[in-house]
Amino acid sequence: MRLWRKAFGLVKDHKSLWLASLSRRTSFRNPEMEAAVIKATSHDELTIDMKNVDRVYKWLRLSPSHLKSLIWSISLRMEKTKSWVVAIKGLMLMHGVYSSKIPAIQRIGRLPFDLSNFKDGYSDPYKIWGINEFIRAYFTYLDQKSSLLFMNLQERRNLQNLEHVNDDNNNNNVVVIVEGHYSMIQDLVLLQKLQYLLDMLLEIRPLCGNAVVPLVLEAMDCVMIEVFDVYSRICNGIARILLRIYSAGKVEASMALRIVQKATIQGEELSVYFELCQSIGVKNAAEFPTIEQIPYEDIKELEEIINGVSEKESRIIPYQHEGKDIVVVREKNGDQNIENLEKESKLRTVITDNWERFDEDLMQNDGVKIAPYAINPFEICTYNVPSKKTPELPDLISFL
Repeated sequence: MRLWRKAFGLVKDHKSLWLASLSRRTSFRNPEMEAAVIKATSHDELTIDMKNVDRVYKWLRLSPSHLKSLIWSISLRMEKTKSWVVAIKGLMLMHGVYSSKIPAIQRIGRLPFDLSNFKDGYSDPYKIWGINEFIRAYFTYLDQKSSLLFMNLQERRNLQNLEHVNDDNNNNNVVVIVEGHYSMIQDLVLLQKLQYLLDMLLEIRPLCGNAVVPLVLEAMDCVMIEVFDVYSRICNGIARILLRIYSAGKVEASMALRIVQKATIQGEELSVYFELCQSIGVKNAAEFPTIEQIPYEDIKELEEIINGVSEKESRIIPYQHEGKDIVVVREKNGDQNIENLEKESKLRTVITDNWERFDEDLMQNDGVKIAPYAINPFEICTYNVPSKKTPELPDLISFL
């Protein structure tokens, strides 16, 4: 059965190479690159053609303009295949493209092919289901990583446009963007995205014994490198945040607390993940660093910062003016006034729309009280205000 599958794979590879040689060179297609991609993602499940893999990456390092034709070649290969061998090799090749650190890869966005529902078409589904799940998880991670890279690029462009507008207002067309200088909110959001990626990375694992094959272990070596990179970036980001957390507000402190709590959980999951990788024979997991948990004291300090900010904000009573009048009255207990205010104060504030009138305001010239008017005595009234005349200056010459 394995011999038949190997012969069938060779026939399909030769057919794909022949069709690639007949294609014309365009801005998207490069027949030589297509042939290199086909050889790098052959149906041979025991070996990887590293010569053609390196050839593909040399093209990419030579000029970023080759990225378009490379993505086209990989996508064309992935869309047509129903072989788990070709799918894993294609994902590893795509993973290497993102590891090249070429700025042009940030413009890819979502992957132009879809393996989220991949099913091998040549093997028994009951024996191959673990490898199918491995391919789906691997694709999901690369797809989300590519999408986040594109979103971060868009955010930087928006920031650059904003800086450009500000510089135009200042009659200065020079735009200066300092990399790595973000606000605390931006740093926290970036940490949340990295933790989201780490969660998806930890889902990439063989789920059954049938999935532990040499090609899957080779892919797990690439995944382990990615895990080390993402987790180290998370740790460095948390260290930078904790240095600035004492000047943060409630929102920043709350976000930081959730990130630290999430990091504690992920640290425990990483230890289990590394042990699993060691048990199945992943080379890059042979010596993994010790996962240091965040001290409980740091988490407690974050909680105190959040509580301290909340108490400080609760002491601030916002001033609200509703156009009401404040009158202080003295309460009575039955018929007797309470005079001993030292023991118990009975002064209270009454909010009313009616103005308090005194006896002097209710008296006319004959001493008869009149009904109070429900008007504001401080309201500006101009019809009773006598007009002021400018006094004439004396003619000083007439006194001579």
